[in-house]
Amino acid sequence: MLKTPAALTDAAWNEHLSQYANVHLLQTASWAKFKQNFGWSAVRIQGDTAAAQVLLRSLPLGFSIAYLPKGPVGENWQPLWEQVDQICRAHKAIFLQVEPDLAEPLSPEILRDWLPGFQVEEHTIQPRRTILIDLAQTEEEILAGMKQKTRYNIRLAERKGVRVEVTRNLSGFYVLMQKTGSRDGFALHNFIYYQRVFEAFEPAGKCVLLQASYENLPLAYLMVFLNQDRSWYFYGASDDESRNLMPTYLLQWEAIRWSKAHGALVYDLWGIPDYNENLLERDFTNRSDGLWGVYRFKRGFGGQVVRNAPAFIKVYQPLIYRAYQKWRKRRQADPDAPS
Repeated sequence: MLKTPAALTDAAWNEHLSQYANVHLLQTASWAKFKQNFGWSAVRIQGDTAAAQVLLRSLPLGFSIAYLPKGPVGENWQPLWEQVDQICRAHKAIFLQVEPDLAEPLSPEILRDWLPGFQVEEHTIQPRRTILIDLAQTEEEILAGMKQKTRYNIRLAERKGVRVEVTRNLSGFYVLMQKTGSRDGFALHNFIYYQRVFEAFEPAGKCVLLQASYENLPLAYLMVFLNQDRSWYFYGASDDESRNLMPTYLLQWEAIRWSKAHGALVYDLWGIPDYNENLLERDFTNRSDGLWGVYRFKRGFGGQVVRNAPAFIKVYQPLIYRAYQKWRKRRQADPDAPS
């Protein structure tokens, strides 16, 4: 039996999620609260063995898009889909995109029984490939699993006098985010985006902003998130100067230590190039485009390379969806085109 979405307030949703293990941050009430600042609303569906938080965004002419990030939670999702369909149709959703919190390979049973009526969509909003660090190990074991150069850089930063502390200096963080984006060639959100996500999670102890400094001068920042026994490195920023002090290495190590101290068993480095491990290792020394630069950094911390499941699409408005696909292809070919 499914409960009606109206009954599932933030408090009720959080209480229900506590019954499940390994709930992804993007299925929490705090994530929905954060996304409300940017035009999304959440509908929650609670079943006996599974639950789903669907995000909806309104479009002109009464249409919408529906997105289910890193869910549903639980098992045996099939009973949820009838009500999800009703919600999508009631909101004139063009399509529903589901990005399950599952790693490849997916079993035929999951594809057949948990995701009936969906078609595979290789284009995902969240990164397909990542590196996971096992925090059930001791700190000594985690360090031993790192590349020698990474361990050396962590100790070098400590010897040089770099210090890491918890901060709420979002303005300083954003200044360095702008420098990082300009240097590495990636797009940034505006300041309000980072402020809102911090405000949604930090008061409950689910997010921390770490600052690496030398002689009271901020050199780098890292924002890490926590839910249940998992943590995620989503946002990092560093100055162009003083890179010889290796602040980002010590900062990442302290984020791992913070996560472990707060009960996390897995640390997700969140996003590397979507190539198999042989190609990653073959090409990382001579490529710096896209996520290659961050892979060069992240690989040094050890861990396991994991590829997440593709997206799954259910289309409700075929003609409009085809137009959307053409628009998306143009955007991918020309990222600077106006939206």
